[in-house]
Amino acid sequence: MDMQNTTVVVTGAAGNLGRAVASAFAQRGANLVLLDLQRESLQKSYGEETAQQMLVPINLLEQEQVQATVHAAVARFGRIDVLCNLAGGFRMGEAVHTTQDTTWDWLMDLNARTLLHMARAVVPHMLEHGGGKIVNVGAASAQRGVAHMGAYCASKSSVIRLTEAMAGELREQNINVNCVLPTIIDTPENRAAMPDADPARWVAPQDLANVIVFLASSAARAVHGAAVPVAGLS
Repeated sequence: MDMQNTTVVVTGAAGNLGRAVASAFAQRGANLVLLDLQRESLQKSYGEETAQQMLVPINLLEQEQVQATVHAAVARFGRIDVLCNLAGGFRMGEAVHTTQDTTWDWLMDLNARTLLHMARAVVPHMLEHGGGKIVNVGAASAQRGVAHMGAYCASKSSVIRLTEAMAGELREQNINVNCVLPTIIDTPENRAAMPDADPARWVAPQDLANVIVFLASSAARAVHGAAVPVAGLS
C-alpha cells in the first residue's frame, strides 16, 4: 500500500484518531492536508508545515472555508486522491423525547454536515481528475438505536446512509466511498471517562487507522459502500 505521490486530506487531524491516520499515511509516503479547528492544536500534534505536510485551521461548517482549503491543497499538491472524514462528536444522556435542539443540531452538524461540506468541495475535483477514495467514520452504535443516545445514533447512521448513497452515485466514476464503524476507541479521554473499563478490549487508534488506509488503497478498488465494523474485543 505505497502512497507515494498521493495526496490525502484528513479532517479532525489533531484528534487521537487523526494523528494515527496521518502517521499511517505519512509512513507510506503520502502528502498530507491536515484539517482541524485550531492551528495551535495542529502545530502541537505535527509541528510546523513541511514539503509534504500542510496544516489548515478551518471551521468545516463554513462551506466557503472548505472550498478555499480544497483549492489551496490542489494548488500546492496538484490533486486530492484520498479524503478521510474523521471529524465528529459524541454526546449522550438525553432520552429522545427530551432531546434538545442544541444537542440534535450539534451532533448532526459535526457528524453529518461536515461530511457533506467536504464532499461538495472534494468530489467535483476527484471527478475532474479521474477518481479517488473517500473513507468516512461512522460508529458501531449507528447500526441500531441505543437508549439515551438517540441523537448520536441518528447522526452516525446518517454517515452510513450518505456513504452508501455516494458509493452508488460515484462507483462508475472510479471513486470508492466506504466507512468504518468503530466501537470505543482507546484514547486518554475515554480511559479517564471509564476508569473501571478494560481498554485492552477497545479499538486502538493505530488499528483503526490501518483499516482506513486499506480502504484508501488500490487493494480496496473493488469495495464500494461498505460499512466495516472495527470492534476490537468489545
